[in-house]
Amino acid sequence: MSSILDILPPPFDERIPYGTDPRQFAELRYPKGGGPFPLLFVVHGGFWQSVYDLKHIGALCAALTKKGTITCNLEYRRLGDPGGGYPGTFQDIAHATDHILETTPSDPRYDHAHTAILGHSAGGHLALWTASRHRIPQTSPLHNPSPRKPVTRAISLAGVTDLRAAWKQNLGHGIVTRLIGGTPDQHPDRYNTASPIELLPTGTRTALVHGTDDEIVPVSQSETYVERARQLGDQSTLVKLDQVGHFELIDPESEAWPVVANAVLPLLGLR
Repeated sequence: MSSILDILPPPFDERIPYGTDPRQFAELRYPKGGGPFPLLFVVHGGFWQSVYDLKHIGALCAALTKKGTITCNLEYRRLGDPGGGYPGTFQDIAHATDHILETTPSDPRYDHAHTAILGHSAGGHLALWTASRHRIPQTSPLHNPSPRKPVTRAISLAGVTDLRAAWKQNLGHGIVTRLIGGTPDQHPDRYNTASPIELLPTGTRTALVHGTDDEIVPVSQSETYVERARQLGDQSTLVKLDQVGHFELIDPESEAWPVVANAVLPLLGLR
């Protein structure tokens, strides 16, 4: 396991709430200067469990802020928290991104024309899902009309893209059953609206990065998603990193980091 989970994150500039629950907040980091700067939402992983919080992805946020983007590190209710799991976890991410987009249009630091969302592991699942929200039918508890300018670019780092496949693979020792509240046979509609691969095509631009030696989320999760996205006409790219595991992708000190940064920055209009 990478030491990235154990180190203290660099300081953030501002913490803002997006709801009344103590876990509904975002930590923002701003580049030096007046802007405008692209906006990158960041969603941490941890198999959707409350034992893992947003601190371990703070180093990634700080590194990308130095590259010239505002990073918005999202905290949210997770399994083990009141209201965590389906549908609360999903609703928190949707509400958080909407709140930031709706409350910052007049802030000159923000370049809303260049907005994306990035997530790692379970956060990669939530990032891809966020960019797919417009595909969710009104009959679903997860339906929530996107804001005036929805997020249309997403980056998944070792993300879970297919919840049905993850359930079959027994990822996280059956954690998907806990997240959704049952099996695919028990709740097919929930899997249809909570799994990014089920919501394709989205019309969004996505970039996925995955290590071939990942023993926590298999690279097949990203391979299958990108293959189907391309078949259905979406712009989706996959970067596979040989001899790279799960946590190197969020560690700015790792050898994998330059590849990760090169996948993220073009989606924000940066090089």
